[in-house]
Amino acid sequence: MKLGDTHMILLSTASQRENGSLLPLPSGMTGARVTKALAALAKNGLAEERETGEAEAISRTDGDLRFGVFITAAGLAAIGVEPAGAGARDAQPDAPSPAAQRTTKAATVLALLSGPEGATLAELIAATGWLPHTTRAALTGLRKKGHSVTRGKRGDQTCYTVAAA
Repeated sequence: MKLGDTHMILLSTASQRENGSLLPLPSGMTGARVTKALAALAKNGLAEERETGEAEAISRTDGDLRFGVFITAAGLAAIGVEPAGAGARDAQPDAPSPAAQRTTKAATVLALLSGPEGATLAELIAATGWLPHTTRAALTGLRKKGHSVTRGKRGDQTCYTVAAA
């Protein structure tokens, strides 16, 4: 499966959550495109539906059962994040160091920018949780590291893409 921007944002956001839930959706993501992306992720084994008790992670109910959509190990691998063992998540490991978080988010930004359509500033912000000025600084940092970050248009929005380093 070729991952589009919507898939990458959903998976990246889920990978940053302790429970791995794709819900709640990142701000600004609604509509049929997101519903279709969630279905495609589940169909290709990158996300799975499972029972949950967390209210914000519920996607549907069946009687007394509540189900949510969660990233799988294959989903983590698809975005370049090493899956933690099942026991590691249950044991609630120590929080990663700030340097490790920057590396993961920077890799997420680079992956989004490397896609065929690139990414808008809003998509980068949604995927990383950074403020706009931090996200723009990350783009400058990529340029300083030798990446060719270019601006273009996707509809009426500015879109950023990156070529090879």
